[in-house]
Amino acid sequence: MDEELLKPEYYRNRELSWIQFNYRVLEEARDKTLPLFERLKFLSITASNLDEFFMVRVASLKDMVHAKYKKPDIAGLKPEEQLVQISKELHEFVALQYSTYNRGLLPLLEQEKVTILTSHKKLNKEQKKFVDEYFMKNVYPVLTPMAVDSSRPFPLIRNKTLNIASLIRKKGEADAQPDFATVQVPSVLPRIVKIPSEEGITIILLEQIIMRNIQKLYLNYDVVCAHPYRIERNADLSIDEEEAADLLKEIQKQLKKRQWGEVIKLEVDEKIDKDLLHILKKELNTKEDDIYSIPGPLDLTFLMKVYGIDGYDYLKTPKYIPKKVPQINPELSLFDNIKKGDILLHHPYQTFDPVVDFIRQASIDPKVLAIKQTLYRVSGNSPIIAALARAAENGKQVTVLVELKARFDEENNIIWAKMLEKAGCHVIYGLLGLKTHSKITLVVRDEEDGICRYVHLGTGNYNDATAKLYTDCGLLTCNPAIGEDATAVFNMLSGYSEPLGWNRLSVAPLWLRHRFIRLIQREAQYAREGKEAHIVAKMNSLCDKEIIATLYEASQAGVKIELIIRGICCLKVGIPGISENISVRSIVGNFLEHSRIFYFHNDGAEEVYMGSADWMPRNLDKRVEILFPVEDLKLKEEVKHILQVELDDTVKARILQKDGKYERVDRRGKPAVNSQDQFCEEAAAAEKQEKETIGRIFIPMERPKESE
Repeated sequence: MDEELLKPEYYRNRELSWIQFNYRVLEEARDKTLPLFERLKFLSITASNLDEFFMVRVASLKDMVHAKYKKPDIAGLKPEEQLVQISKELHEFVALQYSTYNRGLLPLLEQEKVTILTSHKKLNKEQKKFVDEYFMKNVYPVLTPMAVDSSRPFPLIRNKTLNIASLIRKKGEADAQPDFATVQVPSVLPRIVKIPSEEGITIILLEQIIMRNIQKLYLNYDVVCAHPYRIERNADLSIDEEEAADLLKEIQKQLKKRQWGEVIKLEVDEKIDKDLLHILKKELNTKEDDIYSIPGPLDLTFLMKVYGIDGYDYLKTPKYIPKKVPQINPELSLFDNIKKGDILLHHPYQTFDPVVDFIRQASIDPKVLAIKQTLYRVSGNSPIIAALARAAENGKQVTVLVELKARFDEENNIIWAKMLEKAGCHVIYGLLGLKTHSKITLVVRDEEDGICRYVHLGTGNYNDATAKLYTDCGLLTCNPAIGEDATAVFNMLSGYSEPLGWNRLSVAPLWLRHRFIRLIQREAQYAREGKEAHIVAKMNSLCDKEIIATLYEASQAGVKIELIIRGICCLKVGIPGISENISVRSIVGNFLEHSRIFYFHNDGAEEVYMGSADWMPRNLDKRVEILFPVEDLKLKEEVKHILQVELDDTVKARILQKDGKYERVDRRGKPAVNSQDQFCEEAAAAEKQEKETIGRIFIPMERPKESE
């Protein structure tokens, strides 16, 4: 590798690039062409994204600073320098969030007769009566006010909880120093409360109801002031897997620590009393840069609840119902369908049902001997889990790798793992030092002509809920070479058996990085020989230095490189003599872009791959990931079509500029192409055509008249 290509100035900081991504989500909340409630949804998503960013990424940087870790990142920034730049960017981001809320969305909601009260002081007489009764009946019994004095230390404030801090003084002691008290806004109660309104609906937030009645919590005291606050703690689990005798118990122990990790962010009402803020700052050991003064309600994720209010469908994008997969004949079993040829799935445009049916049919099919599957994230009431449990109860060999280290899904996955074990499944709790992020299912079936292996490979999780919201691809196949590789994958996961070679699959962390580098370098070699060379790669994030340097090298050779990257991108475009042949676009729309697709021109013998891995060090070096080829010529054309439509997007695509900012496509002279809408239309048209075809096949013929 040319050392010139590894210079820090050729790379962008990962965290700053992520903030740019959240700005693109915020742009959707500010887009006046979108229905109003969709804009509320996107603003809520920015807040949820920000929470996770603080609890994991900012927390990780703070850990590095505490450990005196000085090594610079890919862009040459040390952890302290990253924190300084991140803090500046995030304060500006939060200001724009609340400007969008206060000046953009609230007035539009008022026009639609939807009022979100910004203060309990704006209640009319009837509303005050309702709110006070609601407080005494529903809220007061749940509250636990906590005072702080010489005998009562400052209480544990739980991660991400909303709280109300007060300064209180004993009645009749006007000159006495006030005491501090705090009460948690109960998360077990709805945060948005509808109250009587002359027209439309009026909403008040739960913390405002409590603040109006705060005096009732401290009867022998005068409440000097009361203001809401919220903290976020370090939630980045540090698990010493080498020392952990039982990974399950170790993770359960670490999950509890999330509640008292270091405070990395303190949100307060912008009008908070200075003395009250001083106490919070001191007791929570918070630095000035980590305090965010909020000009509005804390934690905008409540807007997702507003989005869910019935009766406002006209202010939302019409709900899309995933369509059937035309290639699947409902008259046949899924196994018979797969026997006829590989099946490509494109979610959420096409239904996730075939994936669920694959497990469900296998669980009751007497010919099925074994089912093996990896699970990273699943839904709360997963039909796949139920089918796996049923399969075990039916006497089939069921092996499930449940990844306990899936961030923020650890508790959920522990519950599923225990349930599957009780049903008789063989459960593997991930691998030492690695996360198993691959999405693969193997069904072994005893058929007339011998054992046949059916495989599902995907780019997304086995989660039937998010499959309606995330764009992902999957492949159902009984290709013997892939089936043999799938068996090798599960033998590797359940034991210590590494295959001597692979037929079709490439697996991280041992083989995948080098495969990608070889594929990129092959295109570069074709370009040097004067041949056409072209790479199209779609993923969530790109921040691996070696991959980026290899792309720079290919760009220098003349390879046309088109990248479709939703989130983080540490590559810089337009560097003279380095990245002039590289373009990067990000698509942010109604669905979350999640699929990973890779196209290589290969001197005309085109190769198309899909997989579970982004081009990130964690995916290539620290996770079990799978890359699989799409070899069926018709399916290959379908995948190429997916990439081309996204490259043609002029509505939801933003193009990365030399300065690191993203700009919308210049649409002058170009048709309006919204890739997600086009895929919805194509899926609907394909389903309609299939119904018409079936209808023609089954139209009953007119019976001939009997001859006289």
